[in-house]
Amino acid sequence: MAEPDSLHLASGRLAALAWGEPEAPTWLALHGWLDNAASFSRLAPRLVERLSVRVVALDFSGHGESAHRAGDYALWDYCHDVLDAADALGLERLTLLAHSMGAGVACLLAAALPERVARLLLVDGLGAVTTPAAEVPAQLRKGLLAARRTPSPPPRYPDNEMAVAARVAGGVTPIDAATAEPLVRRNLEPLPDGHRRLRTDGRLLWPSPLRLSPEQARAVLAAIRCPALLIEGENGILGERAPAAMARAALPGLVRRVVPGGHHLHLEPAAVSAVVESIVAWLADAAGEQRQGEGA
Repeated sequence: MAEPDSLHLASGRLAALAWGEPEAPTWLALHGWLDNAASFSRLAPRLVERLSVRVVALDFSGHGESAHRAGDYALWDYCHDVLDAADALGLERLTLLAHSMGAGVACLLAAALPERVARLLLVDGLGAVTTPAAEVPAQLRKGLLAARRTPSPPPRYPDNEMAVAARVAGGVTPIDAATAEPLVRRNLEPLPDGHRRLRTDGRLLWPSPLRLSPEQARAVLAAIRCPALLIEGENGILGERAPAAMARAALPGLVRRVVPGGHHLHLEPAAVSAVVESIVAWLADAAGEQRQGEGA
């Protein structure tokens, strides 16, 4: 399997990994919170092989090898990362392949700038984490107080294995070592004393001062008009929970596929093939419907 190309976009502010030929149709891949471009290191090569596309996976600001941001890390701020990368790559209409938090960013972009987003391929993520209106003052308090504290130094580890073990033990969602290893490896910075230090901006762990309300998040989804595929893991974060069901119902024409796997199913060695097959089948169905429409 060929190694990806390393890219630096937006005057070097954004790092990315690219699989496939530069002349091929390009998809932008958007990772989840505290992850990085290596999130797509098992999925992207398979899509390149099956679909002859190019996949460019970003490191969002503050993640992986991208620069840290001076201001906040609100969900909508990541939209500028996507637009800056798209402009640097000369992409006017975007196919967005997006996981978890990246799926939230992709949905915001598709709703706000429909002329820029051609289709969405979402992996175990849909819309945004929300705060009910009545809880906004308490959420704002948490965010403001966190920002006033003295930042902690980034964690250090004697080797990659210890860093992977820490990610497995401390992950917000369950993840095993084989799945976590590519993410952790890209996120480590070697130090002169032989230790490794996390590159991730520690401020990403601060509570968000403000979030969309559930009603606002559903309005965003309802405004999306491009074709959208949602691939969920059987043991992922969405399932049949009421907020997830309401989010799915809000997005017009959403196609849902549930396959074996957890939240990082696109990176899990045993689950990634099912993600590939779901994408290939959805695109084939869409192409068939287009041919029928043209023949009518």
